[in-house]
Amino acid sequence: MNIAIIGLGEVGRCYVTALATLSGTTFEFCDTHLSQAGRDLASKFELSVHSEIGPWLAEADWVLSCVFGAVSLDVAGQCFEHMKVGSRYADLTTASPADKRVAAVRAKAKGLNYIDVAVMGAISLALSQTPLLCAGEGASDFAALIQSAGGNARIVEGGAAGDAISLKVLRSVFTKGMEALAVELLMAAERQGVREKLYGVLGDIDDSPLEDFINMLVRTHTIHAKRRTHEVAEAQKELRGSGLTSLVLPGVEARFAKTAAASEANPVGESPSLEDALQWLLKHAA
Repeated sequence: MNIAIIGLGEVGRCYVTALATLSGTTFEFCDTHLSQAGRDLASKFELSVHSEIGPWLAEADWVLSCVFGAVSLDVAGQCFEHMKVGSRYADLTTASPADKRVAAVRAKAKGLNYIDVAVMGAISLALSQTPLLCAGEGASDFAALIQSAGGNARIVEGGAAGDAISLKVLRSVFTKGMEALAVELLMAAERQGVREKLYGVLGDIDDSPLEDFINMLVRTHTIHAKRRTHEVAEAQKELRGSGLTSLVLPGVEARFAKTAAASEANPVGESPSLEDALQWLLKHAA
């Protein structure tokens, strides 16, 4: 099995090391701005590094793109021109969902399998054990390849190319928002001298599965947004009284206020289901 690695940055080098443990595996390397670490890896495998994509890719059974997301679509197009029919292209970049969907269509037209791969953690910390999320035609094959090399990969069941990177971005929306709130929460609790007691009053949140908790928040948001807008404003006043100005809560207040205004004109009903709440929000308060 011949594997071409496009881009010998941190991700590319990591999976060369992992896949090299598979018997019968050979490599081709390509990097337009080769680092010293990339040179050292190539030297270890006694391989030269291609400075550009070209006909040499016709020998590859797998092509793993590990380049910057901004150039991912262009690099994919160049690779597709030289890959043999039936070979597989795994895009491990941070390209947008839209770019990955376009690449998948172009790959299919060339008789190639395109796999959208989202790296769901820090490669520098977990190396090949970093979770990978895979979607698109051939996703199960790529996941199996990585798993056979001792890596950590799973597929998005029924997912198309673009779905894996979409889920990564959405996860980031949640975790980065939670991070910002956690920073302000603990700063305020420390300033008020109640940090150790805080976890006790948050304990009931642990009693519900995360999915149920998120669904409950969205469903009840459409009903209680007006009251909660005032509660958010009061919370900001309390923080200011402690000498802290929230950077997060003004955005939260704006979100609640927009929903409240839309609800005044187009009430959602007394007890909407999650589906009803989501559709109403997308129609009236997006």
